[in-house]
Amino acid sequence: MIIDTLKSLFRRDLNKLRQELELYRHEENIWKKDKQIANAAGNLCLHLVGNLNTYIGKEIGATDYIRNRDLEFSQKMIPREDLLRMIDDTIHVVDVSLEKLYGTDLERDYPIVVFDRITSMHYMLVHLATHLAYHLGQVNYHRRLLDETQDPG
Repeated sequence: MIIDTLKSLFRRDLNKLRQELELYRHEENIWKKDKQIANAAGNLCLHLVGNLNTYIGKEIGATDYIRNRDLEFSQKMIPREDLLRMIDDTIHVVDVSLEKLYGTDLERDYPIVVFDRITSMHYMLVHLATHLAYHLGQVNYHRRLLDETQDPG
């Protein structure tokens, strides 16, 4: 069933995000920006957590999550352990929220208009999965470019 596939992909990629943050040798580099890199890995993590808690947790799972998107890109130096806890909490929220869906629910309209038109639940969930994968790739490159090249300190 597609819902099980989506749950598996969200869980896989959120766990990979967790792993990427754990791999930083220098925790402060999670928040580093350099040259053409506009977003630090920590901010991308906050953005992904905010995005999934809003569009899956709140809209599908009926949580009381309140998003502050501006803070996702302006907050700095949140400890790695706090970010990891946020990811773990998001994995739980996504799992519980998607458990509420049946295959027939995927053809229903997504509860709010996010883009320039009404979309199906199926479209929105696939979009969210690819959005997560896109930013996960950015975090991987961020870590390899801005953390791995530094001398161990």
